[in-house]
Order: sequence, then C-alpha cells, then structure tokens
Amino acid sequence: MARYTGPKTKIARKFGEAIYGEDKVLAKKNYPPGQHGANRRRKTSEYGTQLREKQKAKYTYGVLERQFRNLFDKAERTKGVTGEVLLQLLESRLDNVVYRLGIAKSRPAARQIVLHKHITVNGKVVNIPSYHVMPGDVIAVREKSKSLEVIADCLAGFNHSKYPWIEWDESSKSGKFLHVPQREDIPETIKEQLIVELYSK
Repeated sequence: MARYTGPKTKIARKFGEAIYGEDKVLAKKNYPPGQHGANRRRKTSEYGTQLREKQKAKYTYGVLERQFRNLFDKAERTKGVTGEVLLQLLESRLDNVVYRLGIAKSRPAARQIVLHKHITVNGKVVNIPSYHVMPGDVIAVREKSKSLEVIADCLAGFNHSKYPWIEWDESSKSGKFLHVPQREDIPETIKEQLIVELYSK
C-alpha cells in the first residue's frame, strides 16, 4: 500500500504546522525548509495557495493523490457542502478513527496498527486503513492486542471526551462511531473551500 515515507519534519515546516503530531524541530525552526527558507518572502499565487491547502490535507490524513481525488469526486456526488463532506469522508477513515480514539499517537501509527490486524470493526478484524466507518460501527482493540504496551501507553490518560462524534468504553477498549462529525467539531485548520476551488478549475 502506497504512502508518504519522506521526511516528516520538512513537511511540517513547509506548512508551519505540526501536522504529524508534536514536532520539536518545528518549535525551533518555524520557517520553511531549505537554504533560503528563513528569508523567503515570495508572494504565492491564488493557484499556489489552493494547491498548498490540498497538499496540506493530503499529508495531514496520509492520503495520496489518486485516493484524495476519488474522495473529492465522492464528496461532489454526495448531498451537502462539498468541502465539508470531503473532510467528513477523511474523518471516517478507519485509521483516522483509531487515531481519534487515542489508540495511536499519530495517524501513521494508527495506520500501522490497523495493517497489523490489531483492530476490529463490529467484532471482525479489519486491516484496511481506508475502510469507511459508518455511524453505529464499534471499533475495538483486538482481544489479544489489548496487552500491547504501545496501545496501553497511548490510551493511558487520553481525553476520550475530546470528540463528540465518538464514544469510548474503557472496560472493553472499544469506541463507537456515533455520527459523522460536523465541520465545527473537526479541529483541523484546513480551508476546504480552497480545495473545492482548485478542483473546480
């Protein structure tokens, strides 16, 4: 399965945000990467601004170009505001839900946990990170994986009330996807309208 495997700190510096989670380098070097990163004052075109926003969304959710385009096409065909629906589709990916539930510290880590068959959906093992989670689905840590230190460490002290669209049951180490999140509940600072404008050209 294809995914971005390049330097993550460089991407975070490019967008000026810790899109892969906590980034200590970004705190020290809050300017773009490269020899002239600290002194660059070039004006960005409208197209460049729109493209940057799309790239930011892709890197944030760990989705490559073809997957992202397919999700956008699906969002366009779905009733509602296209940009908002796009973010809702991205939030409904299994790897993202695993991340939001606190089972993993980052989306790449959540993707790995899913691929290694540590997660079940409605009692069945699912190892497809892009699996579309539906309202009412129960996402749980597989029984024999509950003792894994990496999962236990992530869950310890995690605030499970952060996201109103998911519900966590500590005793069973499972979460329920209650409903598709509203735009105001999604914490990402993505300007989805710019992505819609880019694809509309």
